[in-house]
Amino acid sequence: MSNVLRVALVDPKDSSRESLKSTLLGMDIVWLEAECSRYEFFADVVGQTNPDIGIVSLDSDPEKAIRLIREVHENTPECSILVISGSSDGQLILKAMRAGAKEFLTQPLDIEDLVSALERIGHHRFGKGDTKSRGCKVITVCGATGGVGSTSMAVNLGCILAAQEGNNVALIDLDLALGDSDVFLDTIPDYTLLDVAQNIKRLDFNLLKRSLTRHSSGLYLLPRPVQLQEEAPISPDDLSRVIGLMKATFTHLIIDTSKSYSSLDIVAMQEANINLMTIQLDLPCLRNVVRLMMSFSEIDGLKEKTRVIVNRVGLDNGEISLKKAQETIGSEIYWQIPNEYRVMVEVRNNGVPLIEQAPRAGITQALVGLAESLSGDGSKKNAGGKSGIGRWFGFLSSKGEKVAKPEESEAQPAE
Repeated sequence: MSNVLRVALVDPKDSSRESLKSTLLGMDIVWLEAECSRYEFFADVVGQTNPDIGIVSLDSDPEKAIRLIREVHENTPECSILVISGSSDGQLILKAMRAGAKEFLTQPLDIEDLVSALERIGHHRFGKGDTKSRGCKVITVCGATGGVGSTSMAVNLGCILAAQEGNNVALIDLDLALGDSDVFLDTIPDYTLLDVAQNIKRLDFNLLKRSLTRHSSGLYLLPRPVQLQEEAPISPDDLSRVIGLMKATFTHLIIDTSKSYSSLDIVAMQEANINLMTIQLDLPCLRNVVRLMMSFSEIDGLKEKTRVIVNRVGLDNGEISLKKAQETIGSEIYWQIPNEYRVMVEVRNNGVPLIEQAPRAGITQALVGLAESLSGDGSKKNAGGKSGIGRWFGFLSSKGEKVAKPEESEAQPAE
């Protein structure tokens, strides 16, 4: 990823240094450039490696560490200093900040606090706009009603993104009652969203990945809880913490929401960079989209980052035209997915994603194009599912599959 923060670390205590090192190695937003066990050598290490951030643990010798902070700040001012200590003494914090520290975190280290501190330093160094390009792209997939194919879209989109070199992708199944993303991937997970949420304070990045189920495509899955409970076992704050931790670990996070638009679903949509609203060209879907968009307009920024995806285009001759649909909902159709019922039933029943079982199908090509658009800034729209998929075909061909040309896609053009 671009603009990854390069980090150098000094801590004379082996146990705490190894713990912090393990945490940093699990984060996609940083690169551990160097580690050091002696305060005396760290200024030279910084001078030689030129990291973006120098992490200094104070506790072995606070006075010596403060002098080190001052030396690094004076000799290498472009290196931002992040201080970690088990002490919350106000005088010590003041000394560290006056010596040149940008951030001060207390032990035991809270993962969310560390991520927030690193992001603040990244925004200051690269600028907020540039830093976004190195962060995690969060995508929610929701439906205007049940049965429109939002889960199949979320799962297959995740597998397509995960198969692309350089991507690290996870999927959260937020339908706590009837989620079935694990069925689509033919997996039996050991842990669920509830397990991770209940243990979020004790998780580090390596333990988080071990709690997820990894599919052969490379997609990591965090499924819904096993037990069906009357009340939601996960609070909005729990979910927000889970999303925050996963954003620091993955390049893409896809969230398959429920159809109830609960407080958890809204939290996920607010956290997302883009929300994909899945519909079909029928009256119930269009009416629900209008209602949902009216509700979204009351939540700051939610409507603006919601895109309408038409699934099963060409389902039957009685469907509403795209032109009429756009007039009804008052916004453009962002992407179209063709109807290939037999293909979808086959891959769903076999528990195999489209990219593996049917890479030449028109529906796969349309989803590949959608994945490419979402990997950019999300501004590119397709014309009948045919545009924006060129460079992905080279990737598919390299897997040994014969791939249809873009013009062979069965997606229907917009009217």
